[in-house]
Amino acid sequence: MKLSIIIPAYNESSSIAQVLRGLLTLDLADVKKEIVVVDDGSNDPTAAIARSKGVTVVTHLINRGLGGALGTGIEAALRRGADLIVTFDADGQHAAEDISKVIGPLLEEQADVVIGSRMLNAAGMPWTRRVANHLANVITRVLFGVWTTDSQSGLRAFSRSAAAQLRLTANNYEVSSEIFREIRHHSLKFVEVPIRSIYSEYSLSKGQGFLMGLKTFLRMLLHMTER
Repeated sequence: MKLSIIIPAYNESSSIAQVLRGLLTLDLADVKKEIVVVDDGSNDPTAAIARSKGVTVVTHLINRGLGGALGTGIEAALRRGADLIVTFDADGQHAAEDISKVIGPLLEEQADVVIGSRMLNAAGMPWTRRVANHLANVITRVLFGVWTTDSQSGLRAFSRSAAAQLRLTANNYEVSSEIFREIRHHSLKFVEVPIRSIYSEYSLSKGQGFLMGLKTFLRMLLHMTER
């Protein structure tokens, strides 16, 4: 069983080494893991640091956004023969040991897609993030007909079959909700498992502010019409 851990990264030189250290030391028993960092046109040493850790690096010549990086990473994982694919943020927000939680239902054939939900274990999450997350969940439900407690989670797991069916057209943050459009369109079975988030000044500086959230909502309206 081969697992590909996909890390989209744009100018993450301050965090990528620590993130990779945690993943490289992760023991998944009989599951063989590989790490693929998608350097999304960074203008800092993100790619060089990742290569120094011995992981695979795929580089975009220009910044394409989160959706573009995820699409590239998933395609690379499929080409490299992955049986399972996990997406993992590069800002240090996720705990490496939670990967065991998100691949568990796939290994037991209980789901096609697993979402690591921060809202099922929201201790320490700033209230502003909780409100923003809930609004994004409501919008995802209205536009794409799927309810989730954490539509914007970056820690997800896909079976090979599910990943191969995804058609991701969004280049930016709206890709997170677009994944749920694909789940519904292909009648994929998904479950959620609780994960914890590691909040630091740096990780809290990442993600979507109000204006970016508004732009994401407008892009989601456009993508709703593509199916």
